[in-house]
Amino acid sequence: MNVSSQTESVIVKYEGRMATVMLNRPQVLNALDESMLRELLDKLKEVADSKVDVVVLCGNGRGFSAGGDIKSMLSDRDESKFSPIMDMISELIITLYTMPKLVMSAIHGPTAGLGLSLALAGDYVIADASSIIAMNFINVALIPDGGGHFFLQNRVGESLAKQIIWEGQRMNAHEALGLGIIDEAVESDFQQAVKQKAGEWLQKPVRAMIETKNILCERNKPALLQVLQLEKEGQSKMRATKDHQEGIAAFLQKRSPVYGGE
Repeated sequence: MNVSSQTESVIVKYEGRMATVMLNRPQVLNALDESMLRELLDKLKEVADSKVDVVVLCGNGRGFSAGGDIKSMLSDRDESKFSPIMDMISELIITLYTMPKLVMSAIHGPTAGLGLSLALAGDYVIADASSIIAMNFINVALIPDGGGHFFLQNRVGESLAKQIIWEGQRMNAHEALGLGIIDEAVESDFQQAVKQKAGEWLQKPVRAMIETKNILCERNKPALLQVLQLEKEGQSKMRATKDHQEGIAAFLQKRSPVYGGE
C-alpha cells in the first residue's frame, strides 16, 4: 500500500461507511516513535467518534510496522519520558480495542513488536503473503508491550503464547495463520481481498456485530488494562537489565548478543 503524503505520520481516508487509517513513516518501515503514537491516538479517537462502521488499519510502503522506533529511543535516553509514553501506548491500545466499529488490521511486510500488538488489537487480522510477523521483543531482552501478552494468549492460549514470545521468531503469513495468530492469509491481490472483506461486513447487520464486540470488550477490558499495567512495570525492569544493554549493543553493532541472564 503506497501513498505520497510526506507531512502526516498517520493518514485517515473516509469512503462512505468505511475509514482507512494508514501508518505513514515508510522510510523507517512505519516504526512507531513518540510523535507517531500521539498522532495515531488522536486520529483513532477521531475515527471512533465518526459515523463509519468499518475501519481498516494498514501501513504505507513496504510493511505494516516494524515496531517501536529503537533508534529514536536511543537518541533520547530521558527516562522521565518512559512512563508517559507507556501510558500513551495503553490509551492507544484501549482506544483501538474498544472502538465501536468493526476494525480490520490489514498487514503486509514487516509486522513486528509493538506493530504486531497494534495489529492484534483489531477484530480481524488479514495478512498479505509478504508479511513477516514476529513478537520479537526478546531479541533485545525486553517483553511485549501494547497488550501483546493479552492478545496472544487470547488467540493461541497461554502455553503457545509463551513459546511465541520467548522464541521471537519471524513467521510468514501462513505460519502465523496455522498458529492462530492471524485470521486470514492472502496469496494475491491483497488490497482487493481487504476491500472484499470490508464489503462483506458492510452488507451485514453491523449494529448487531458491533454490539457483540462491545459486550466482549466490556468483559475483557479489565484484564487488558491489568496486562497493560503489568507490561509497563515489567518493561521498566527489563530496561534496567544488563541483558537489555547487551541486546541494544548487539543491535547497533549488527552482531549476535551474548546474554548472561542479568
